[in-house]
Amino acid sequence: MTGAPSRVGTGPRALPDAAELTCRAVLFDLDGVLVRSEAVVERSWTAWARGRGLDPAGVLAACHGRRSVEVIAAFAPDLDAEAEAARLEAGQAEDIDGLARCAGADTVLAALSGAPWAVVTSGSRALAVSRLRGTGLPVPDVLITADDVERGKPAPDGYLAASAALGVPPADCVVVEDARPGVLAARAAGMRVVGVSGTALGPQELLDRVVGTVGDLAPRTEAGHVVLLGGAPRPARTVRTGPSHTGPAAPAGPAHDPGTPSKEAS
Repeated sequence: MTGAPSRVGTGPRALPDAAELTCRAVLFDLDGVLVRSEAVVERSWTAWARGRGLDPAGVLAACHGRRSVEVIAAFAPDLDAEAEAARLEAGQAEDIDGLARCAGADTVLAALSGAPWAVVTSGSRALAVSRLRGTGLPVPDVLITADDVERGKPAPDGYLAASAALGVPPADCVVVEDARPGVLAARAAGMRVVGVSGTALGPQELLDRVVGTVGDLAPRTEAGHVVLLGGAPRPARTVRTGPSHTGPAAPAGPAHDPGTPSKEAS
């Protein structure tokens, strides 16, 4: 196809994806990206739901990537969501049974030593620190949690706060996410996104690359930039040439979305 002229109305054509991503800062979600916490999350939310007469399966399907206070408010609006969330996350912070690093997380963070990186999570600061330390991962200088923002994912607040704290413009940041609310938050912040494959990730049209685990990123630093080498381009976008498609491109996606149901809080 190289050198072939483009013809109006000849059908879809693939838009090329770069072989690697270059950025100045990498922003990581926590649960499901750096830390495997699904056992703790399932125990905690199941006990909470049963204690409130709710269906645990429904709560677990909605909690991944969202702040606890928002999940609780949605399922039990008659309760004090702030107080309930504080109790639930305090219990999770003390429960480290089954916690583990995601494959390659330690290697990736070591490779980023000296480069700007941050963690942006929907959990509390105490919970995030507990999980990072409990799995032997470093606590970053920039850690944005549910305590630091007015709106949780899929709002862009957390990722924008991390960008500002690092002093790196959003367009120069790459986000690593495993859940639909986080992907929407990153895109709303004007950032590129690498998705960690799994049921929580949802449709891949908003992703720049897809990896099996965070360890697949295989980052290197050079000349003040971070180069992410691993993963595969997300399914190719297509555009259709012709007069009926000469208007403005469709937006990448809404800043807010109910998200794809999944299993754990991030």
